[in-house]
Amino acid sequence: MAATVQDAIMLFGDSITQMGWSPGGFGARLTDVYCRRFDVLNRGFGGYNTKWAMPVLERCLEPQQNAPKIRIFVLWLGANDAAILPSRQHVPLDEYINNIESMVRLVRTRDESTKIILVTPPPISEAMWAAQLKENDPAAQLDRKFDTTKEYAQSVVAVAAKMGVSVVDVWDRIWTAAGARQEALSQYLSDGLHLTAAGYAIAYDALMENIKEEHASLHYEQVNPTFPPWPELGNGV
Repeated sequence: MAATVQDAIMLFGDSITQMGWSPGGFGARLTDVYCRRFDVLNRGFGGYNTKWAMPVLERCLEPQQNAPKIRIFVLWLGANDAAILPSRQHVPLDEYINNIESMVRLVRTRDESTKIILVTPPPISEAMWAAQLKENDPAAQLDRKFDTTKEYAQSVVAVAAKMGVSVVDVWDRIWTAAGARQEALSQYLSDGLHLTAAGYAIAYDALMENIKEEHASLHYEQVNPTFPPWPELGNGV
């Protein structure tokens, strides 16, 4: 087993997090800029909602000898919770809020020094997602609504304010970039739900802006490499 030699950033979420290591993804870019400073951990689980993710988070945060210290915890869930009935992924809004709050409390219980950043689910393009579902065999009915996802995104902002943690409002950032037009979301959404490289760029920029403004000492420009650059090594090393 490889030894733990540096602290970490944990990205915890659904498929939007899981796919964040694709070319241009926010996870890949974080891994690049934090290379030799913090390990960036992909804990994205496609299709999961907060109900299904809670026991997984408990496993991910189990105390272990020599486990890395989580310096930043990014929680990005809600795109699946916001699915409408009769979808199995649906989680009622009040339960979703409770689950997010429980996750924040769990992270704090494990290490109160961990900086927590909540991320809102992005907007959905109903037309694009409906077209995607029609390609299924058999074709599936539309299981997500623009206004419903907006409600879940707004609740994340409210939870962050209530619990005193940071928030990155990806919903608002992407919606603003699209000129508040669903038809313009195709630049930022690959299928109406998941992000393109341009969508991930917005998420990455917003996240880095948040870290720089609210957790400045953890911004990659302020974190020294875990091991010194080679010019600083002595001849005997």
